[in-house]
Amino acid sequence: MAGFLFWKKKRGAEATSEIEATLEPATAIDAVAVAEPDVEITMPQTAEPVNVIEAADEPELVAVELPKRSAKKGIRSLFSRVKFNPENLDELEDILIQADFGIDASMAIVAEVKDRAKKSGATSETELKDILASVIAENLEREDKSLNLADGKLPYVFLVVGVNGVGKTTTIGKLANWLTEGEWKVYIGAADTFRAAAVDQVATWADRAGATLVRPKTEGQDPASVAFESVAAAIQADADIVIIDTAGRLQNKIDLMGELDKIRRVIEKQASISEVLLVLDATTGQNGMSQAKAFAEIANVTGVVLTKLDGTAKGGIVYSIQRELGIPVKLVGVGEGINDFAFFDATEFARGLVS
Repeated sequence: MAGFLFWKKKRGAEATSEIEATLEPATAIDAVAVAEPDVEITMPQTAEPVNVIEAADEPELVAVELPKRSAKKGIRSLFSRVKFNPENLDELEDILIQADFGIDASMAIVAEVKDRAKKSGATSETELKDILASVIAENLEREDKSLNLADGKLPYVFLVVGVNGVGKTTTIGKLANWLTEGEWKVYIGAADTFRAAAVDQVATWADRAGATLVRPKTEGQDPASVAFESVAAAIQADADIVIIDTAGRLQNKIDLMGELDKIRRVIEKQASISEVLLVLDATTGQNGMSQAKAFAEIANVTGVVLTKLDGTAKGGIVYSIQRELGIPVKLVGVGEGINDFAFFDATEFARGLVS
């Protein structure tokens, strides 16, 4: 698939007004010149000298493309266990419903396939599958499918939300690694302070990805203060992006809404929030849909990250999310490896489903 073109800060000898400050690798330091220095900043093990660019109204930007990735190998076919019957397209409706496309969507898809097949004279399995793939892809294609890494309002700030266990920390690590491979300077804010293990987990991923971690000094520290310090530290270090991990407690939506709202308010005192990414486990099917609806109500979600897509035959959840909630699926996880992560591509996804 074609890559997406993004904008990040220009660095190196060609960048303007640079002051080089060398930081010792793998050390924890207090945030400097921020409101309250109550977090630790851990540089990655492989940290290079950091270029701190003096404040300027218009930072110099450069267009970049992230390394190419594909999710095709991880998309399970709708027909891996059942046979596609070109003689009876009504059976296709049941297959789509079982794959979590939803009743109305399944009926509409089959009706469109029948209509196009009649007009074109298609009768073979190959021809009908091509039509089915085209119908699914066309309905999934969106203009807002790309991550907001192109408006030049740096640092980009991503909030990552989702219930515990869906792969939120793994998603942050994989995204950070992908960006550092593209030579982005990445900061991660460990603002899920209610689980002691959460900070250690995201710290492991930050180290693997070569990102800088901003962590709380005390267990249970106010998540908003960690988020504030993370953005402040990223601004001071002239980072391209800061990714904020958040708690995933849906048991009390009022508390979670208040927490996310507070995080948003303190961040927006310093920078714009570029994305609020909701992480969902594709294997949970309609339960994931319920989570999506709940977070959509309280978190101003701008995009969905669908993890474990390789572990389910219910790929129709992608269709349901986009069609019912109007929220684009932007990223997909298709394996355990750090590189098993890609932008969502409607055509690639549809082809994988009908293969």
